Amino acid sequence: MLDRVREAMFSTLGARLEGARVLDLYAGSGSLGLEALSRGARRARMIEKDPKALLVLRKNVELLGLGERAEIVRGDALRKDLWRPLGSTEGFDLVFLDPPYRLIEAPDPRMEVLGRIGDLLREIVDPAGGLVVHVPTRALDWIRIPGLVPGPWRRDERRYGNSGLLYLFADEGRGA
Repeated sequence: MLDRVREAMFSTLGARLEGARVLDLYAGSGSLGLEALSRGARRARMIEKDPKALLVLRKNVELLGLGERAEIVRGDALRKDLWRPLGSTEGFDLVFLDPPYRLIEAPDPRMEVLGRIGDLLREIVDPAGGLVVHVPTRALDWIRIPGLVPGPWRRDERRYGNSGLLYLFADEGRGA
């Protein structure tokens, strides 16, 4: 995610970050989860499977001294069993879904990734929480597939050149 897109996203989220429990899927270097922590989030669970990205992620957590608030999980971001700590039923206030563009460009992986949006909203995002999806701008139209987003989630789209952000929130509360 480009710096200007990330800055715009966090500005939009504003007060939603304070005390939030965050799940960062496809965490990469940890830029989203770590930024959320630096802006007041309570905890961040970051899932990444690429070994090189995990090394960078671990180093970034260590350099920032966030080890007690940042949980790093090695694995596939789409595996539901990795979304929560073992034995926990607690959801998240905010979920970031930032898949590599290559997964969105090809039809089969695209449907698998986008199909998880409904699972996240039903199973992981707390009722007053939200989900932010980062995809290529043209993919925002694909997310309009009927039934993909269950229930009364308020939708807000932002476009920044080739980058698109989709915000899904259940309430009329703070931020997006």
